[in-house]
Amino acid sequence: MQLARIPTMNFADSVNAPGRQLTRFANSITRKDGDSDSVHLRKSVAVIATLVVMPAALIWGVIYLLADEPVVGAIPLVFVVLTVVNLVLYRAGRNYAFFEFTQLLMQLLVPFLAAIALGGFVSSSGTPAWLLITPVYAAVFSTRRMAYFWFGALIVAAAIGAVIEPSLDHTNNVPVWARTAMFGMNIVGPSSVAFGLLLHFVNKSDTAYTLLDFERNRSETLLQNVLPAKIAARLKDGTENVADRFDEVSVLFADMVGSTELASKLSPEKMVGLLNEVFSHFDAITIRHGVEKISTSGDNYLVAAGVPEIREDHATALVKVAIEMRDYLEDRRGGSGVAASGLAMRFGINTGPAVAGVVGQRNFHYDIWGDAVNTASRMESHGEPGRIQISEATYELVKDEFECEPRGEIDVKGKGLMRTWFVTGAGRHVS
Repeated sequence: MQLARIPTMNFADSVNAPGRQLTRFANSITRKDGDSDSVHLRKSVAVIATLVVMPAALIWGVIYLLADEPVVGAIPLVFVVLTVVNLVLYRAGRNYAFFEFTQLLMQLLVPFLAAIALGGFVSSSGTPAWLLITPVYAAVFSTRRMAYFWFGALIVAAAIGAVIEPSLDHTNNVPVWARTAMFGMNIVGPSSVAFGLLLHFVNKSDTAYTLLDFERNRSETLLQNVLPAKIAARLKDGTENVADRFDEVSVLFADMVGSTELASKLSPEKMVGLLNEVFSHFDAITIRHGVEKISTSGDNYLVAAGVPEIREDHATALVKVAIEMRDYLEDRRGGSGVAASGLAMRFGINTGPAVAGVVGQRNFHYDIWGDAVNTASRMESHGEPGRIQISEATYELVKDEFECEPRGEIDVKGKGLMRTWFVTGAGRHVS
């Protein structure tokens, strides 16, 4: 099965082409051997978020410098310089914990100090709105514990600001136009950053669920290729030991005649290709008739009817399967080449009680056991090339629907004398 490639997208890539350049730069800083994909993603987003906020801080500082508020203007400009230094230190030492804590601390202090310098929350045109970015950032690229910590720090900063607000000088040199502009920036800025991070996580969530659905469907397809659908459903429901007893099932063995000699004439690739071609056609026949392919072992093919679903016509269905397999090989033998002319198989069918279930923890498969299975194997091994030999138990169930030729009693290994028949075709029974 060829797996489809599902593209993933990160925060910067979801914005625009320059964002991809930003992502590559962030990756060059944060790349560290031993980091998992999730850890590297968190570090990369931290660097990207830090870089994204720097232009806003520059604009913020320039506006206040033009408004004749040098102290307030210096605060975001110093923040930009310290952020650059922090990025350089992080790239040199790869100390993410120090980079993260320092950056979040500056992110909290800058709007708080600017608001105090401008005379409080109102006089600063809502500058403290930027405080919200700190716990949002922490939730994105830090741990849950640190997100709680920085949210608590935001509450403390807001409380301190509210307490000292009455004692501050609410006048400043910021003209009306600048104050209005800063109101807009202090609304749009934090909102844009929060919105961008939200889009990032919505995108990641969609991608994760897409991958999850893809992998779930792939796993279910693989499971159903290995196990019958009913058995696969029981395993998914939590059934640990899948085992059932059946009063009457029919079992078919098909085995290649002269496979050792044929394998010596063919290259390994051609031998495997031959078996794959034949058994793939057999698979299609079993699917068409609704019987269960149990396993293949080398050049041996095992099929059962009446498991895992009980069906009354199990013997009839399996004889039809054997006839189609035989006819397919007869038609194929008319082709050219050694593989076509040298291929023959024996078929053996028996009916009786059996036990079926799933065995193993790795490479597990649905299997069937019991005397009915052993006898079906003997019907095949004591049969003749190109012919379908059935036991008396199977014969009694299909004699009215298929032409059967009595073979008489044969000495079956481990069973003694048994009466058997060859199925010659469909139609009224011939004694």
